[in-house]
Amino acid sequence: MTATAGNTGISIDALSRLDRHLLSRYIEPEKIAGCLTLISRRGEIAHLSAMGQMDRERGKPMATGTIFRFYSMTKPITSVALMQLHEQGMFQLTDPVHRFIPQWRDLQAMSQPDGPVTDTCPPARPMSMRDVLSHQSGLTYGFMEGALEQAYNRADVYQAGTMKGRDLQSMIDRLAEMPLKFSPGDNWNYGVSTDVCGYLVQTISGQRFDEYLQEQIFDPLGMVDTAFDVPPEKIDRFAANYERGPDRQLRLFDDPATSHYAEPQTFFSDGGGLVSTAQDYHRFCQMLLNGGELDGARLLGPKTIELMTMNHLPNGEDLSQRALGTFSETANDGVGFGLGFAMIVDIPRTQNVGSIGEYYWGGAASTIFWIDPAEEMIVIFLTQFMPSGTFNFRGQIKQILYPGLVE
Repeated sequence: MTATAGNTGISIDALSRLDRHLLSRYIEPEKIAGCLTLISRRGEIAHLSAMGQMDRERGKPMATGTIFRFYSMTKPITSVALMQLHEQGMFQLTDPVHRFIPQWRDLQAMSQPDGPVTDTCPPARPMSMRDVLSHQSGLTYGFMEGALEQAYNRADVYQAGTMKGRDLQSMIDRLAEMPLKFSPGDNWNYGVSTDVCGYLVQTISGQRFDEYLQEQIFDPLGMVDTAFDVPPEKIDRFAANYERGPDRQLRLFDDPATSHYAEPQTFFSDGGGLVSTAQDYHRFCQMLLNGGELDGARLLGPKTIELMTMNHLPNGEDLSQRALGTFSETANDGVGFGLGFAMIVDIPRTQNVGSIGEYYWGGAASTIFWIDPAEEMIVIFLTQFMPSGTFNFRGQIKQILYPGLVE
């Protein structure tokens, strides 16, 4: 008989192998300072493991209550917020975005995505609400390569950590002066689309975005450590963020004591601004896995989550066929994209184990999560190492964990 963690049907040996792998391959060689892994199945936490350090400079060990920068793992929360308003009949997915942002009515598109910014033409159709939820809007990120991305930087559209005194309206105003990278719906491109979704939540609901999230998502789910900043009484739980220096050794990227997260924010980055804990984010994921409800609090209907986690790329294509640019928080082969989530649509093309319909996303500091409805499983892996994609944590965790699903 194989020993399993509680009633989860996950082999204890597989969970031990996972910890040994992360410890010997990443923490002991000091590729990362530390990490935290939470795995649940069938509504029960099977594994909660904190290893290494959360702050090497201060000698603080990683703890289960550590607060992390979630960066783009903010995006699914923002998408849920906007779809709550969809359930109230406040908009249709086919509605043009300029219904709520009138100054965007006459946005132009670049004639060629890799051409000059000044060579533009009218888009084939207006940007829709589905386009911003699914990154098919024609918007981009300034940190990626290209003429439009350089124009974003010159106009200071959005630079993480440098938005002190700014608000979401300032981003919208700057984007009104920019062309789109392509006509909406023609391609998939990672960018500030989800930040626009947050602005839409604010505009449609009439509430400031952070207040909406607190009232409609965080409080109902009991997410007590999730916010856009870290208050003074919690700063000792806030992890340091690291990168690799020229000597390939870890060096400090963002000190928790001097981080912009240690100050009250005015720009609530709907695509990358939240800090949170493993336990808080697990409650959000369990709500999704449960079909929109947790402990008596219903945030969405099951059919809405079903819609959000379907592939919305045209003709059932995957990202390898639709994506522009050189960066996103996912590989492209065998992966579709819905309304706030990537999902597996073709397992052999991903070249790893998993389930059709498994949906997920990640963050810039190498944080990842996925929800596997077929296996009733949630996996959350948290570390603080920039940039994401340096190490394939998700792929390695999957190939160790999934063979351990023995019941």
